[in-house]
Amino acid sequence: MKLRTKLFAALVATLALMAGDASAAEDIRIVVVSHGQASDPFWSVVKNGVDAAQKDMGVKVEYLAPDTFDMVRMAQLIDAAAASKPDGLVVSIPDADALGESIRAAVGAGIPVVSMNSGSDVRKKLGALLHVGQTEYEAGLGGGERMKDAGVTKAVCINQEVGNVALDLRCDGFRDGLGGASEVLAVSMDPTEIRNAMAAYLTKNPDVGGILTLGPTAAEPVLAALENEGLAAAKKFGTFDLSPGVLKALADGKMMFAIDQQQYLQGYLPVVVLTLHARYGLLPGADVLTGPGFVTPDNAAQVIQLSKEGIR
Repeated sequence: MKLRTKLFAALVATLALMAGDASAAEDIRIVVVSHGQASDPFWSVVKNGVDAAQKDMGVKVEYLAPDTFDMVRMAQLIDAAAASKPDGLVVSIPDADALGESIRAAVGAGIPVVSMNSGSDVRKKLGALLHVGQTEYEAGLGGGERMKDAGVTKAVCINQEVGNVALDLRCDGFRDGLGGASEVLAVSMDPTEIRNAMAAYLTKNPDVGGILTLGPTAAEPVLAALENEGLAAAKKFGTFDLSPGVLKALADGKMMFAIDQQQYLQGYLPVVVLTLHARYGLLPGADVLTGPGFVTPDNAAQVIQLSKEGIR
């Protein structure tokens, strides 16, 4: 609550500054390069935050992303963004090995860089000014602890983007928080493939009591598999991140929790930070944590309306 209060106060102060000198921001251009497509339920909320910040701050923002989870293409997009000499660059960093050279080159060219969503563990060594997001391991740890408290001793973590370091950290934290047996089931981004893989896994591993998915892309097909197999009531099921489908499942009591990283802020705040940095040389003194928070059946109804508005 203290963090949210501080973020709210910071936003109020930001908007006051904006109102006093909006004309100074008109020529500021910021580029956001993300590994997630704006059509994805999670990333569409990030994009909404970017769009709102662009309007509120009176700057120009371009949002770029590869068509699929493609680190080669994403590095190319970062290179192209840096070559256009923006006033600021926002990047997600799912794979520092693949993207590090491009990010360092942008920093070396004098472009202020802020990382968002993924990359909290590597942003300093790559030269980013700060990170806006959640610490992935600790978020997974919290999910594992909740499963353990619910009596789960064996679980599976569904990873739809193998090679995304942030998702690997989520599964690692989940395993450690559970303190029991937990393995990773690698799947693709295809909903049908995810549903079939989950059904096959449950047939082979009937003693698995807990399931964690790493985003709505996997959560909704997994829920369909559980319902098709008649196992929805028998398994403890949690996910990272929100979508209308996830929130409905929570409100209906079909899921245990969703770990909310408030991705709207991950799109909004980096644009605010880079605008204020370009205009006044201002910069927060530490990374900005947007999560984790937990949405459960008890509070899902409160979040559903904001989800309809594209904010949660």
